[in-house]
Amino acid sequence: PNYRDGKFQNISHTPDLTEGVGYYQVTKEFLFKKKENIKPSQTLPSKKTDLLNLNPKEDVLVWFGHSSYFIQLDGKKILVDPVLSGAASPVSFTTRSFPGADMYTTDELPDIDYLFISHDHWDHLDHSTVTQLRHKVGKVICGLGAAAHFIHWGFDKNSIIEKDWDEEFMLDEGFIVNTTSARHFSGRGLKRNQSLWMAYALKTPSMNIYLGGDSGYDKHFKEIGQSFGPFDLAILECGQYDKSWKYIHMLPEEILPAAQDLRTRRLLPVHWGKFALGNHAWNDPIIQLVEYNKEVNVPLLTPMIGERVNLKDESQTFTSWWV
Repeated sequence: PNYRDGKFQNISHTPDLTEGVGYYQVTKEFLFKKKENIKPSQTLPSKKTDLLNLNPKEDVLVWFGHSSYFIQLDGKKILVDPVLSGAASPVSFTTRSFPGADMYTTDELPDIDYLFISHDHWDHLDHSTVTQLRHKVGKVICGLGAAAHFIHWGFDKNSIIEKDWDEEFMLDEGFIVNTTSARHFSGRGLKRNQSLWMAYALKTPSMNIYLGGDSGYDKHFKEIGQSFGPFDLAILECGQYDKSWKYIHMLPEEILPAAQDLRTRRLLPVHWGKFALGNHAWNDPIIQLVEYNKEVNVPLLTPMIGERVNLKDESQTFTSWWV
């Protein structure tokens, strides 16, 4: 029902660019506008968690930068949007990761029970990473149309769970997924929106987590919060925004309202800290979020890349490592 006129459609009218902005203007600004601090001046600080030797009874999260992260929770190992090749592009020498942001190789990841993919953009679905992980992944969860990539890359089609928005299914006893809409787009070539962009409400035996993909702000956050919240943790995009594409990525002032709409107790901001895909300073997303949060005081998880987050320890604190 979300596929019309030869492509998947957002629920709300969602122009690629803000009204009054043209592609020529955006391209010119991206290529030629002087940008300050768009990449870190020094190697990013990091901590490395040994993922291969975790106590299986521990509940932890490790962020790999941008929108990639690992979760071990209630005995299951979960991976989301892994991009570990050093580039968010079909051409490896462009859109390189920041120095210090590539802490892990696929050899340093354990066997994965569930691989969640939010959508098929290069900075979320990396051919090199997922093909190297192929023998380690139990189940792939993705939106309609995205399974074709995995089948083409040699995955067993029986290991892929491909869903539309607003579907519920059980992964294993106590692990329930509700697929939810987002406000974005998809595509790895010239033809856009041939697969569906997703977010997921993941309920485990002990936690309720919102695995957010890329999305502009809209009414769907409140609807998801009403239907599947409150959440113990929401993972939301924070970065690569611009006033010129405000409908497909949230602006800094919209992230906390989205978290409040979702009725989450804690927020992990992702989609920053690894690649320069927008025109803002590399650390501007987190600086603005922390400043806005002084008014609403949502508990923020702001680990370094590779740093262990203890999911059940709400007293854990993090340094302002981006300053």
